[in-house]
Amino acid sequence: MEKNRKMSSLEKTAREWLTDRGVTVDDMAELVHYLQSNYHENLTLEDCRFNVNQVLKKREVQNAILTGIQLDKLAEQKQLEEPLQATIAADEGLYGVDEIIAFSIVNVYGSIGFTNYGYIDKQKPGILKKLNDKSTGECHTFLDDIVGAIAAAASSRLAHSAVGEEDEEDV
Repeated sequence: MEKNRKMSSLEKTAREWLTDRGVTVDDMAELVHYLQSNYHENLTLEDCRFNVNQVLKKREVQNAILTGIQLDKLAEQKQLEEPLQATIAADEGLYGVDEIIAFSIVNVYGSIGFTNYGYIDKQKPGILKKLNDKSTGECHTFLDDIVGAIAAAASSRLAHSAVGEEDEEDV
């Protein structure tokens, strides 16, 4: 992350909530590297980290993070009404609202993000495998999709920047 950059309270909170739920920028950068290393010669984790940080600057991404994490936490605490409580707690496959929130993130950098998201959502590498472990007692119905979407968006941003469509500071 750039030094001396003033971060909005929304971005700061979103980043803190990710960290509190066990997700770091490095975890997401590793996912970007997983998705893009075959397409970018000499891709470094630092490049991936930069692109994740650029994605995290976006207000719509911050809002998705806060919404999803809040719903996951409420499900953990059994604070949702039925049948929503059981649906989110079980991460029911036909629910789909968790993916819709992820699509709002993926959409930020164009359609290439959809294919990256679909792939990583099926493969579940790195932190995504951990977030999908139902034995922990934690609920990450929304968070796993949000993290995958951030990685997919950062991958898409990286692809666009490789062909000169994104500048270093982001549009």
